[in-house]
Parts: sequence; C-alpha cells; structure tokens
Amino acid sequence: MIMSANNQGTEFDLSWISKVQVNQPAVLRRAEQIQTRRTVKKDWQAAWLLKAVTFIDLTTLSGDDTASNVQRLCYKAKYPIREDLLKALNMQDKGITTAAVCVYPARVCDAVKALKDAGCDIPVASVATGFPAGQTHLKTRLDEIRSAIEDGAKEIDVVINRSLVLTGQWEGSDFIKTSTGKETVNATFPVAIVMVRAIRDFFWKTGNKIGFKPAGGIRTAKDSIAWLSLIKEELGDEWLKPELFRIGASTLLSDIERQIYHHVTGRYAAYHDLPMA
Repeated sequence: MIMSANNQGTEFDLSWISKVQVNQPAVLRRAEQIQTRRTVKKDWQAAWLLKAVTFIDLTTLSGDDTASNVQRLCYKAKYPIREDLLKALNMQDKGITTAAVCVYPARVCDAVKALKDAGCDIPVASVATGFPAGQTHLKTRLDEIRSAIEDGAKEIDVVINRSLVLTGQWEGSDFIKTSTGKETVNATFPVAIVMVRAIRDFFWKTGNKIGFKPAGGIRTAKDSIAWLSLIKEELGDEWLKPELFRIGASTLLSDIERQIYHHVTGRYAAYHDLPMA
C-alpha cells in the first residue's frame, strides 16, 4: 500500500505499478517533437520566459558556498529581471520572483536571513537527507530534515534511498524530481514524459495532484519554454503553478534575463550589463 503525501487515508493498489509498460519508441518520438518544434517569438516568448522565472528554484549547491554568495543568490531571487526591463514590458508591478531559493542545510540560516532582510517571503528549500547519494542512515537523514526546518526551510528536497525503489518499497510524496543535478545525465525529456504521465495516471486514479520538478542541465531560455510546453500539454494549465511545477536550476535565470534584454533592446547584453546574473 502506498499513501499519498496529501491524503494519508488514500489506499493505493501497488499491483498497478507492476503492470506499467513504457512504449519507448513512442516516448522518444514525443520527446523529439517537444525539443525540435519552433518556439514562440516576440511578445509571446517574453511572456513565457517571465512565466518560467516564477517556477525556478534558484539553486546554489557548491562546496564553497558562503553566506555572501547565498545573500547574492537571494537578492537575485527577489529581483530576477532588471527593473528597467520589466518596466519596458509593463510588468514592473507584477511581483515576479523565483519560486524558491535552494541551498544546502548548513546554508539555510543564511538564506532565511537574507530573504528576511530583503523583505520578501520567498520560501527556502533545502536538499536534506544525504544529498546527492541518499545513502546515509535514516536517523541521520531525519536529523538533517529537522535541522533544516528548525533553521527556517519551508521545503525539503528529499533524496530517496534508491534501493527501496529497486526492491519495490514505494513511498508517497508531494513532488517527484528527475534527478539531483549532480549526475552525468540529469533532466531529460524522455524520462520526464514517463514521469509526468505517471503523475497524470495517478491523478486519474486517486484524485491527488503530485508536483513535478526537472533539475540538472536546464540552462537555456529555449529549454525552459520546452519544459513549460511539456507540462501544459501533458498535465494541463492546472499544473502550471509553483505549487505543482518547479525547475531546479542555477544558471538558467541568466540566459532568460539575457533573452529578455535582447527582446527589449534589440541587442544582446554584454557581461557588465547584467552583473548579478
């Protein structure tokens, strides 16, 4: 039996999972279609890119993270696009921010303080539970979650113990995520298609909506539009909100802002034009 994280009283028949089959050629064709179609242009492109910003979990997960670079990250999360660019698009009063800031548990305090000082309520997410391998003892994993929450984290990206999945010991969750971003291969469209269709089937069977987060290797504005298109077409507009869709990324925002800059000015930004990128 598996329980939904949103409805602990919902019983689920695991035999359904054992019967799932994936039509790999069809999945690959669908993935190619998503990636090679002509993208939207001009004002439509700008609108989609600004929408993409609101789904980003702006992330720093480096071994040399410090309070100062977390502070800069948090400032960028609150002000993801230059104010003059937003004014040119008449979007300066729409409250556009990233969906969250994602850091290691040890940096949660820094992020919470920086966001509080900036006067915003963007949630802090933390990659607790033995990131990225997920192979620490359960007690250690739970202690790490408790510590991150005590320090002010509102969301926890849990790295599952993959041996449980491989042995059929399934658990419920509010979101499923493609990868940690620390692997050689991370978020890919074929895998994402299988995952979002599983989310869709689960919703049809139980009425419970599970969120989806691709993470790792999503770096370009064009990629972000493709991911939004996938969610819109496979799951519908109901999933196009931060409560059910996130993009885990560290460099994506820089390219989105560059594309917005080009849309407004007609030229691409020099390095010094976007110093916070």
